[in-house]
Amino acid sequence: MSATLEKSTSNGSEKSETTEEQQAKISEIRKLVGPLPEKLAIYCSDAAISRYLRARNWNVKKATKMLKETLKWRAEYKPEEIRWEEIAHEGETGKIYRANYADKHGRTVLVMRPSCQNTKSTKGQIRYLVYCMENAILNLPPDKEQMVWLIDFNGYNLGHTSMKVTRETAHVLQDHYPERLGVAILYNPPKFFEPFWKVVKPFLEPKTQKKVKFVYSDDPSSKKIMEDLFDMEKLESAFGGNDDSGFNISNYAERMREDDKRMPAFWTRGNPQSAARLQPMPTLSIVLNSINLNSDSNGSDNGKVDSSPSHVSDSETLSPNGCLLVNVGSDNDTREIH
Repeated sequence: MSATLEKSTSNGSEKSETTEEQQAKISEIRKLVGPLPEKLAIYCSDAAISRYLRARNWNVKKATKMLKETLKWRAEYKPEEIRWEEIAHEGETGKIYRANYADKHGRTVLVMRPSCQNTKSTKGQIRYLVYCMENAILNLPPDKEQMVWLIDFNGYNLGHTSMKVTRETAHVLQDHYPERLGVAILYNPPKFFEPFWKVVKPFLEPKTQKKVKFVYSDDPSSKKIMEDLFDMEKLESAFGGNDDSGFNISNYAERMREDDKRMPAFWTRGNPQSAARLQPMPTLSIVLNSINLNSDSNGSDNGKVDSSPSHVSDSETLSPNGCLLVNVGSDNDTREIH
């Protein structure tokens, strides 16, 4: 395998040129997946397939399995059909919301405040998380694939963490939104995070280590991290910026309702049909039958990049509810670091 495989650049944008080997792997996966209904086919663009390949170190068999599982999940869960009114009660406290500014690279910013957890329903919390992820992706510029997480630990304690929600969060983010995280800012994290990070860090690839930034309001070097990433005039004062307007649920709800109107067109952006002429999706049984999860047995195992067992691929997750979740080996072996 070529040593010059393209990877995501630091500003969350994929290089425009791809190697012939990369394109061949993308084409191979598309053949292994087979024909798909329109709403799922749009999730199999070159850029989307590349994210799954990067998450599995360009191993075709593993990336195909991962992608097929996501397609099955999307067919059943229909994340693009969730609307604000369904999950508005989960967002009332501002525990997760899309900021009204981007970082200096144009990436969507999701603000997360674990201490603002306001419900006990695992199903409801995960559905809201999925809505926020879909909304963040909706608002990414065409040339960007990744987002920024700003995690505010003000007022946080372990009582705000649910193990069940943490595990489900890990599953959804790792398996269905690979390579979507550009950088995670842990703002004023509690001191007990640091020793766990030192234990976990050697298991992560260097590119993943660089995505997690510990930032403290009383540290001058932390201020530079924020200044390099954000326009301080637009950044919220809670993160050291100059905007003290704060989270307003009424204003945010209106923004989300407007975004909801754009979602159907977004899911036809790569297709010849317009949103107005979108045909009904085939029945669920037809969709699921078109995704054979066992048809990748002949997929290539060759072409891995950095397959050393001492590191894991970039599919580990930093949970919005305050746990560091790391895939430390097999696809399903996730450990929770508190």
